[in-house]
Amino acid sequence: MQQILSEILFLRQRFNWNSVIDILLVTAIILFLFRFVRGSQATTLLRGTVIVLIIVALLFVLTDLPAFTWLIRSVMPVILIVIPVVFAPEIRHAFERMGRVQTFHDLFLIHIPYAEEMNSVIDAIVLACSRLADRKHGALIAMQRGDDLDKYAQTGVMMQSIVSPELLLQIFYPNTPLHDGAVIIGKGLITAAACIMPLSSRNVLDKTPDRQMGLRHRAALGIVESSDAIAIVISEETGSIALAYDGRIIRGISHERLKAMLTDLYEIPEPTPVSIRIKNFLIYAWDRLNNGGKE
Repeated sequence: MQQILSEILFLRQRFNWNSVIDILLVTAIILFLFRFVRGSQATTLLRGTVIVLIIVALLFVLTDLPAFTWLIRSVMPVILIVIPVVFAPEIRHAFERMGRVQTFHDLFLIHIPYAEEMNSVIDAIVLACSRLADRKHGALIAMQRGDDLDKYAQTGVMMQSIVSPELLLQIFYPNTPLHDGAVIIGKGLITAAACIMPLSSRNVLDKTPDRQMGLRHRAALGIVESSDAIAIVISEETGSIALAYDGRIIRGISHERLKAMLTDLYEIPEPTPVSIRIKNFLIYAWDRLNNGGKE
């Protein structure tokens, strides 16, 4: 215990502005990592990895444990090899998203390509989903955001058609050539139909009480786990509407709520200078301190 206190006092004496900058840089890197893998299967794994690394680092620095130190030094090279293998898909997605960053402001702003075009077709999609739900016609619609969905579009029939309720109703009419599979909508157009989506390997859907979510819901959850896309599912058995995004799925929503959620997900943020964002954050933090943390 005395040694731990001595180490803490030693670190406190060495604490200076360089230490503050060092901590802020590490924090920023971790936040950016979480931002780029948000909504994927790696989020929980990355959070657990960071927690374990923090605990190991504290034990390594603050305590004198020769055997533990030897074990960490021996295992560290293996960990450095295993981490890229485990996070390979997420690392690729992160580099793809970083490649789309054009300005410094984009690092602090989630930019959705063709957001205006996608906003213009939300009404047509919601109307089609409402009619499909009333008729209990099963459907799966994947809406593109930042990540490219071309590799999934190539598994179906390319269309590049204008989005309309009538066309979507015709595509998902039972026993028609294109009804079995997913429709991909990107850049405000129906890119392809009858597409094959990746199935989720998680057991989230198996834990539902009614057990009425089948392959369409697994495919919807699978596509939002492997990309930042949005998926809409119409149940063929119940006619209920489900919306999947950011690695989760919400069931039993009305068409009014569906429209509101899609509008929020494709919201075009106002460009705010970084200086103003920092100023607003400082004002908010000061108010919170003066109010004792109360709303």
